[in-house]
Amino acid sequence: MHGETIAVGVAEPGGEVRSLGVVPNRPESVRKLVKSWGQPLAAGLLRGRTCGYVLYWQLTQMGVHCDVVAPTLVPIKSGERVKTTAAMPEAGAQLPQRRPDAVWVPDRDHEALRDLVRAREAAKKDQLRAATACRSSC
Repeated sequence: MHGETIAVGVAEPGGEVRSLGVVPNRPESVRKLVKSWGQPLAAGLLRGRTCGYVLYWQLTQMGVHCDVVAPTLVPIKSGERVKTTAAMPEAGAQLPQRRPDAVWVPDRDHEALRDLVRAREAAKKDQLRAATACRSSC
């Protein structure tokens, strides 16, 4: 998952896992994709740094069981590398089958509070940096 796109993979009941390509990271695209598959549907999301939990919230609101997993928690064979964008859909599609430990997903209120704390920390760093620059140039 990136800011603009979501790489999608599917795990068939027989165990075959394949990439379905990329869809735009937009609510209407996700809604259309979920409706095309029908129910029941389980999703595994590999947590990204930049995208937050918006996709998780959208999927669960649509009735899709969804687990979010840190990429480091995805069990892989020794020596196997799963770091490319092309390989991630397959890894995510296998999550409901592999059942790794899911991370706790904050609700919107918790996420808003976390954003506020991050913004305060950034402002304090900026304030300290400005004060240091003023002392050295004044």
